[in-house]
Amino acid sequence: MISRIFGFIEQVIKRVLCSLLGTRSSDEKVQGVIQFVKFGIVGLSNTLISYVIYIIALWLFNSTKVIPEIDYLAAQFVSFMLSVLWSFYWNNRFVFEDGNNKRNVLHALFKTYISYAFTGLFLNSILSIVWVEILHWSKIIAPIINLLVSVPLNFVMNKFWAFKSYEV
Repeated sequence: MISRIFGFIEQVIKRVLCSLLGTRSSDEKVQGVIQFVKFGIVGLSNTLISYVIYIIALWLFNSTKVIPEIDYLAAQFVSFMLSVLWSFYWNNRFVFEDGNNKRNVLHALFKTYISYAFTGLFLNSILSIVWVEILHWSKIIAPIINLLVSVPLNFVMNKFWAFKSYEV
């Protein structure tokens, strides 16, 4: 079902881009934009999944009183691990397809966790400190600004490193 939805979205994106650019769907620029948009769609679904998992895990840790002092951190860890797995699955299947099946899936998964940890945990934390503590920008706006940096960087890291997709 989700695969069909992603396929439909891809077709809509192709038609819109081709009509706007006056080109064919096989054009390299169109393929590159389509791939980035598909990555963004997977990212949006990943954000939603991550938040839902976080809420469920937080509720479970809270209701069972397993680790009450750090329940939110444990929930964040569970959410991160499962949502990156979700993202990897759909990026592997929908965004950076490997028609030849030559990709070492475990190796790509490991690299995906590293790239998301770098951008999602390390880089976003540093950028948030810069925006909030140094520049005194809003804590509400900081994560949105972070997306402007982390999404393109994560796309490049996944495309050229984790999934080694050198073609458009």
